[in-house]
Amino acid sequence: MKRHGFWIGALLVTAGVLMHVPDYVMMRHDHFMMAGMAMGRVMSLGMALIVLGLALCTWSLLPGREERAARARRASAVPYAALDEAPLTRAHWLLVAVLTIGLVVDTMKPASLGFVVPGMAKEYGISTREAASLPFVAITGTVTGSVLWGFLADVFGRRSTILLSSIIYIATSICGFMPSLGWNLVMCFFMGASAGGMLPTVYSLMAESIPARRRGGLIVLQSGLGAALGYLVASGASALLVPHFSWRILWVLGAPTGALLLVLSRWIPESPRFLLSVGREEEAARVMARYGITTRASGAAPVTPPAWSSFRSRIRALVVPPFRRRTATITLYGLGWGIVNWGFITFLPTFLGDGGKHSAGGLLFFSSLFAVPNTALAAYLYGRWGSRRTMFCYAAVTGVVLVLFPVFGVDADRGRALLLALLVTLLAGAGGMIALLSPYSTEVYPTALRAGGSGLAAAAGKIGGMLGPLLLTSAPKLPTMALIVAAPVGAAALVLWLTGMETAGRPLVEAETG
Repeated sequence: MKRHGFWIGALLVTAGVLMHVPDYVMMRHDHFMMAGMAMGRVMSLGMALIVLGLALCTWSLLPGREERAARARRASAVPYAALDEAPLTRAHWLLVAVLTIGLVVDTMKPASLGFVVPGMAKEYGISTREAASLPFVAITGTVTGSVLWGFLADVFGRRSTILLSSIIYIATSICGFMPSLGWNLVMCFFMGASAGGMLPTVYSLMAESIPARRRGGLIVLQSGLGAALGYLVASGASALLVPHFSWRILWVLGAPTGALLLVLSRWIPESPRFLLSVGREEEAARVMARYGITTRASGAAPVTPPAWSSFRSRIRALVVPPFRRRTATITLYGLGWGIVNWGFITFLPTFLGDGGKHSAGGLLFFSSLFAVPNTALAAYLYGRWGSRRTMFCYAAVTGVVLVLFPVFGVDADRGRALLLALLVTLLAGAGGMIALLSPYSTEVYPTALRAGGSGLAAAAGKIGGMLGPLLLTSAPKLPTMALIVAAPVGAAALVLWLTGMETAGRPLVEAETG
């Protein structure tokens, strides 16, 4: 019954979105400008169907009575060793491919913000500063979603949470049909919440499904590629579609991309570790067989996965021993990257001038050019050199480059080549930091807390996006801003070196030990 309920809810959500399309098409002769339009009965009915469908989908994904009973009958020994030692199979690679598509779709959402704001500001007749409320609301949504969805994934399951995010992608695509700025902000918040929640869920599922020897490097590579391709798809869609369908089409794309993830979900099995941790051993055995794994007991001491019955207890578990130190380490690392990315790199075109030798277009070109090879290098180092040392080096390089900005300056012609080298190194360092943080944050917690802990790390990175404009106001000069931003990055590198744990190539932790 519940399984059918999810797909019925998905159909209701889809129908509700389609009921918004006629009003959008009706405005094609005015370049799809819908500002000030009255919301008709059909659109209102469509919104009601979307709310009903979302409620039905959520109810369908809640753990049933049998699953709650299974959680109470936790096995005292589980075959985690077989998962860690298995070879990579075709099923593993198929999972990697499908989840990478999910990351690309997810990255498109925040990446589209920069392409949406100019057209939105023009249509609603507001200033660029007022339009900046849209990115702020969206980033606030991603912070909320990263934390909430992470904990939901620890309760509902990884696959179920991905399905729920996909449904919300479809539902919030009506952001592109909203006639008022207020409704746009509301829908953008929920769109950000679903996008923020996808990341910790995907990385948790990857970490729990890929064998230990190949896990770290593969997820780092996936993280970097997902981010780079997501930006390329968003920019490509903007160039190809916005001139013909207005800025609204970038939000409407949430419907087909969400539907794509639902179609691909048949190749996304639930995490076998999650199934084992909640007592669903028969289902876990079927998933492991899909990966060619024969279940066998671990030679290590029996492990009983810890149980936390509520969101409050799960949150508390992350901030008290034995996990408090790990949470502090990854949160500081994520915050350091977020401040660098959102508080410094985002405003580099403003600092350097928009035109001439320091053009914003040139900066974006070089960031895209070095993104993929830099990610490949980070993945190699993570897997061969170790997670702790690699993360420390990327953070340390980023901090050192920031300190060098005020030392050498950016205006002298004689420093042009040096400036270019500093920019490329900074972008490489910051890009490596975020590519490394996601897999690392999934490897330092047991299954019952993995997605929630990873969600906290993701949220910390997004909080930098909320602090960025404040930093720009307090430090309007590049040298001052560089030094301010270097402080949290340096602190993150130091704390990681002193307290971080090595995870690359090692079995995922399951016992409640620090």
